[in-house]
Amino acid sequence: MAKYRYVYTTFWNDPRVVEEMTAEDKYFFLYLLTNESTTQIGIYQITKKQIAFDMGYSMESAGALLQRFRDHHKIIKYNEETREIAIKNWGKYNLNRGGKPILDCVKSELKEVKDTSLIRWVGEGISNDSVRIVYESYYDTSHDTYNDSSKNEESSNDAGSYDTSTIRGQKEKEKENKKENKKEKEKREDSQSSVSSPSSTNNPFLEIKTTFDSLIRMSNFTDHKKMDKLLEFYPDHLLIIEAIKLTADLGKSSIEYVEGILRNWALEKGINSYKDWVAKEAKPDGITKGHFANRQISTNSKVHAGTGIDAFYEQLERDKQAWGG
Repeated sequence: MAKYRYVYTTFWNDPRVVEEMTAEDKYFFLYLLTNESTTQIGIYQITKKQIAFDMGYSMESAGALLQRFRDHHKIIKYNEETREIAIKNWGKYNLNRGGKPILDCVKSELKEVKDTSLIRWVGEGISNDSVRIVYESYYDTSHDTYNDSSKNEESSNDAGSYDTSTIRGQKEKEKENKKENKKEKEKREDSQSSVSSPSSTNNPFLEIKTTFDSLIRMSNFTDHKKMDKLLEFYPDHLLIIEAIKLTADLGKSSIEYVEGILRNWALEKGINSYKDWVAKEAKPDGITKGHFANRQISTNSKVHAGTGIDAFYEQLERDKQAWGG
């Protein structure tokens, strides 16, 4: 664990950072490069819980960012089992110098890596020959370091049976690990694909965030904190999703507006859950009363005065002005 990490000023001129990353992405990337768990080799162990704590995120938000950097930006790898993260171009900027102190440090840290496939992935981006050779010495290590002691004990106790039972058991374990990883991946994909379904309640925060991102705009760190607060006051996340839909159809873009809708539903109509919303606010076809489903609101259209829904939205606008929105 180092007391500081270098970040080159060219970070801010990198085309990929400038064109593809949101402000939240840049903040998260800097965290991955400089947090307290980082090592000299660009591979280190860190949990999603630790990331969430350090950055003030929820566990779901931290997991979503890791997945985005792994699957979309493709600049990290994260082993869910060993909790190890690898940063692709780490060696390009942090391992461009050799020398005995550096090499000794690299060797000692590489020995601690459990998922040795990450070593090759990072090592391919190292330009310094002396450092890259050290990485390459671990490329052929097809087993994890935490299996070494058990293998050595087996070979010393029964050398004749090593080639059959140990290798067969290792292959069976690898197959089981692959099956478990595949199941975890399918679960993550299922949770994301079911965001808009009223019956999906596995990841309330992620469903709210994804709905907001797809209908209104990309949410930021401040939005995420407010989403967490909304879940505290309105535990039924499906009700929050309906408020987001209505906010989008009214052409608004702030999370405060979503909060205002929820507050007015609660105070004016006694709607405190998705079940209440279905009974009091939803039409038979599932569209909110006053909900412009086609999202094409004429700027010249005028609502007839004196109706209950008019009073509701007039009060909502007054609340919005009071919030400074």
